[in-house]
Amino acid sequence: MKYGSKELIERYMAAYFTVTKRMNGEIREVLQDDLTMEQYQIMAYIVTRGNVTSTELSESFDVGKSSITAIITRLADRGILERTRDEGDRRVVYLSLTEQGIDNYKKAQTKIMETLSTYLVHFDNDEVEGFIGAFEKLANLLGKGSGEA
Repeated sequence: MKYGSKELIERYMAAYFTVTKRMNGEIREVLQDDLTMEQYQIMAYIVTRGNVTSTELSESFDVGKSSITAIITRLADRGILERTRDEGDRRVVYLSLTEQGIDNYKKAQTKIMETLSTYLVHFDNDEVEGFIGAFEKLANLLGKGSGEA
């Protein structure tokens, strides 16, 4: 069977929509009013990279700067994120998590891990590794911007 067959693509789309809709719903439920998914994802990005700029976030998440600015402002207003100007170029503003932000991130991450693990226990390690490996490969291809890569 060809990989580009209509049947395989339809199966992928059906599974993708079910998984993302239900998993995102469950994650939103465990985060409740503490954070939005977008806020959590931005916090996770900052945790892995340290100081970042709003331009970097905008490019990494492929959203407009105004959307990033709105999220950043909400996080800063809650004391989760702080802005620091570059001493060499005052136009550059670095974003980092505060101690409270790191604590909020860790709590949210724990809730998400607990939610996901209730599903992953139904698979053996090889299945999980295979799925994640294939998903990472797809993410890498999408990151390059072409299925031809």
